[in-house]
Amino acid sequence: MELLLLAFYAFIAWLIFGKFRWLPWNIVTGSITIVLPIIGLTVLILTLNIVAPASEDVRVIRYVVQIVPQVRGRVIDVPIAGNKPIKKGDVLFRIDPTPFNLQVKALEAQLVNAQGSARKLNEDLSAATAKSDAVRAQIDLAKRRVVENRQLVEHGAGDRFALEQAETNLKSFQADLAAARAQEAQVRAVLGATVDNDQAEVAQIRAQLESAKWDLLQTTVIAPANGVAINLQLRPGSIVTPLLQNPAMSFVEDDYQVIALFDQNELRMVVPGDEAEIALKTIPGKVLKARVVSVVWAQGQGQLTPSGTLPITGNEPTPAARFAVRLQLDEKERDVFLAAGARGHAAVYTDHLVEIQILRKVIIRVGAYINYLVLKV
Repeated sequence: MELLLLAFYAFIAWLIFGKFRWLPWNIVTGSITIVLPIIGLTVLILTLNIVAPASEDVRVIRYVVQIVPQVRGRVIDVPIAGNKPIKKGDVLFRIDPTPFNLQVKALEAQLVNAQGSARKLNEDLSAATAKSDAVRAQIDLAKRRVVENRQLVEHGAGDRFALEQAETNLKSFQADLAAARAQEAQVRAVLGATVDNDQAEVAQIRAQLESAKWDLLQTTVIAPANGVAINLQLRPGSIVTPLLQNPAMSFVEDDYQVIALFDQNELRMVVPGDEAEIALKTIPGKVLKARVVSVVWAQGQGQLTPSGTLPITGNEPTPAARFAVRLQLDEKERDVFLAAGARGHAAVYTDHLVEIQILRKVIIRVGAYINYLVLKV
């Protein structure tokens, strides 16, 4: 753009001093003619960099999900193809479910046995309670006989042996009652250990069964979002494990964000909502309309890693610390495909000195058409 302005200025100067000779060419007019565009362009560019800052480092970033299975097993099916569109919920791959099915069946059998044991405990409790009631009735009868025999002995009409026998029977029944109460308390203690209204052993096996069923569901791994599987190497017969350092595949989502990096002193007038334009190398000749979502007022050089050593501040030059600006494409541009890692340049138009921002828009469009050129041998 600067060259076009200089060319236009040179053409005007040629008309004035050469073609029509409206002014004489001398040391004064020549000096003014040469110095004027230099000062004018310098002021124009410096002002433009403030009210309509531009960045040569625009990046399209897509979210990448490392697909790690929740269970270990042998892959039996991979129904997708690499670098092909995948919808959310589509099956990515299946793991052999046989061992997980067997575990579910085994726990179902254990659950049935545990529930049967719980029912038997309830029956034992009923029997122990009935026995305690029966012994109490016998104790009541034995107490009356002891009282009757003691009265007869006191009046000389009874047999002391019968009294001693009645007292012995009473003590025996009391011992039986203590044993019955102990058995009843023991059964109640076992039944009283409950979780969510289930006897403890039943609740434990039920939880294990739910975990086994969940593991069985995890043998079918589905897509977490719309996207593509990049560099798909997974094949039937492979063994996959639930280890973060060993993902089964990399899944690139369709959702993306556009980041433009600016020098720190360029952003003092930029606010969310400002208009922006983007020209990517992957889409030559096209300028995408966007808006500023936010300015990320933080970057890595503003953080020190906790350690026991002092920070190193010398010896090597510190690279320029730029700030990122998040851009969002306008609604009509949402269907444009943006490749992950696409690069380009962008400009943000603030609300200040709108009249001169036309120059930045021309520069962006010229750059978009320059993207058609493949400058390599």
